Amino acid sequence: MKQMEMTPQEIVAALDNYIIGQDDAKRSVAIALRNRWRRQQVPSELREEIMPNNIILIGPTGVGKTELARRLAKLDRAPFIKVEASKFTEVGYVGRDVESIIRDLVDLSVSMVRSEVTEKVATKAALLARERLLDMLLPGTHPTAAAANGDKEKIKAHEEKRKRTREKLKKQLEAGKLDDRSIEMDVPVEMPQLMQIISPIGIEEMGLSVQDLLGPMMPQKTKKRRMNINEALVVLEQQETQKLIDMEEVIRDAIQRVEDNGIVFLDEIDKIAGENENSPDVSREGVQRDLLPVIEGTNVITKYGMVRTDHILFIASGAFHVSKPSDLIPELQGRFPIRVELSSLTADDFKRILIEPQNALVKQYTALIETEGVKIKFTSKAIDEIAIMASEVNEKAEDIGARRLHTVMSILLEDILFELPKTEKSIIRITPKMVKEKLKEIISDDDLSRYIL
Repeated sequence: MKQMEMTPQEIVAALDNYIIGQDDAKRSVAIALRNRWRRQQVPSELREEIMPNNIILIGPTGVGKTELARRLAKLDRAPFIKVEASKFTEVGYVGRDVESIIRDLVDLSVSMVRSEVTEKVATKAALLARERLLDMLLPGTHPTAAAANGDKEKIKAHEEKRKRTREKLKKQLEAGKLDDRSIEMDVPVEMPQLMQIISPIGIEEMGLSVQDLLGPMMPQKTKKRRMNINEALVVLEQQETQKLIDMEEVIRDAIQRVEDNGIVFLDEIDKIAGENENSPDVSREGVQRDLLPVIEGTNVITKYGMVRTDHILFIASGAFHVSKPSDLIPELQGRFPIRVELSSLTADDFKRILIEPQNALVKQYTALIETEGVKIKFTSKAIDEIAIMASEVNEKAEDIGARRLHTVMSILLEDILFELPKTEKSIIRITPKMVKEKLKEIISDDDLSRYIL
């Protein structure tokens, strides 16, 4: 796969379309992504020695940590997985094995590559499916007995007639005139999920079952099913797509993407650092030591083969209210050389978040309400008021960052969304007065704001 060639400045500009502020964090992740491309350009003997600069993002919830990593992966079309560090436990406890992070990442990568290849062969698969359907609608017929005895003219006439009939059927198929016609065809039968293997080598953790291991040796069962032409085309296209996809090549490409481009987002890493009474009752240092080899670089066995983790980029994040990054074990600290502190969001940030990003909340609600044939317009001062109120609630109650805007907007527009489409208005204007009337009572009542917002 060709490595993305965006410059750090272009990466930051692309992230600006979705994330407001947090310039230091954007610079750090942009450099980390560009360094991957740079690594591919250096001589091969040095390439293996260049390790990724893993990053710890420090900041409260809702300021863009996860979105930053997710958008970064989309820019690079890289396999990406978000996991919570607190969900993993030390080996010997009941819980998930840390290596399952890499196995899940490989599964996602295989699905990603398979989808891309499916898209590439879609046109060819559709053509082959139509040809197969025509073969089923017009099965091979034998010439008359006289023709079979060697009458070349009759054989030729028979073939010409069959060709004309096929062309006629093809035109009818393309025009949709055969849609109501039904056809009987063989379809594969889904095998029931067999028992999982439980063994010390972790086959179950790899996501394998008896069916996966014995699948190639077990004949594919089919059953006859009657369906209309459109359904048959879908089934045939799927079958032709399967034939056109080289799964061995898909798996090779997927593993390479994981090894060279994979991104793992380790959320809540502060929950396994130091003593925190809110953390799960497991050995936090044990989890750190289990994570260490995966982050440092090791070989992980997956159902698709061995995967190296040396060059996977790990981005960790945490609020670090109680603990601090230095509470992590020294070896793990050393694997996260870059630490970036994200700032809390202000009312001005909230205003920009409401209107500037491509997926801004105001744009989302405008599009949703327009589906009912009604236009909604937010005045500039109304947006200011929404931002101020969201900021006030974050100061009074728990600071949940930009997520507060979702709750505020939901309460503000609740009546409108409920009443639609039964309204005589074609345009609804949201004014500062409406915002204050709807939210003031909730925000002024501390108990109510904690419950609702």
